[in-house]
Amino acid sequence: MPKLVFLPHQELCPNGLEVQAQAGETILDVALKNGIHIEHACEKSCACTTCHCVVREGFDSLEESDELEDDMLDKAWGLEPESRLSCQARVADEDLVVEIPRYTINQVSENH
Repeated sequence: MPKLVFLPHQELCPNGLEVQAQAGETILDVALKNGIHIEHACEKSCACTTCHCVVREGFDSLEESDELEDDMLDKAWGLEPESRLSCQARVADEDLVVEIPRYTINQVSENH
């Protein structure tokens, strides 16, 4: 089972968290089921950038993003070469280290 390490985030995961994941799960679903409430205003439909994350380690193990995800990512705050929408990035067979950016383009949290 691949391991996901979520780096500390001031509000969502102050101490960071290391969890096991099933291959095929999205980063967002792994986070949510482990109590990390990443914003996801479009309900995981790849229609916003609120679930933007940066995959600090293991990025190359993920399937490539598609054109729709790339178009959405262009609108994300703090975009980096290893940025992905966590609702679209599926865990493969390698461990990942994930950083949740401090800000999103949302003015108000949806509090899912």
